Amino acid sequence: MAKGITIGDEVAITATARRRVTEDRVSVSIPSYGQPHSVVDTTSNLQKGQHIDLIGNVTHLLDKNRVTVNLGVPVTVDAAVVRLVNAYKPPTRKRPLADKPT
Repeated sequence: MAKGITIGDEVAITATARRRVTEDRVSVSIPSYGQPHSVVDTTSNLQKGQHIDLIGNVTHLLDKNRVTVNLGVPVTVDAAVVRLVNAYKPPTRKRPLADKPT
């Protein structure tokens, strides 16, 4: 498993372009996903076989081997194919939640 990945982290998956579906959509193959997936691609120079990074947030950790990533739709892949981009940092408070006693 990619070490240190938790829920809320931003991760990247490297997918391979399969073919252009329309002039603005490309069909991609995601490793260990097993289903076809289509993404919006505004650049017209993406060719078959090129790699593209899909970035999303981790929504679920199934076990030590599988991770669900939100790429517009939930995609469950092996943890070995994801790469950590940004770790989730919870918001911080400037003041305490409770008031000081008077």
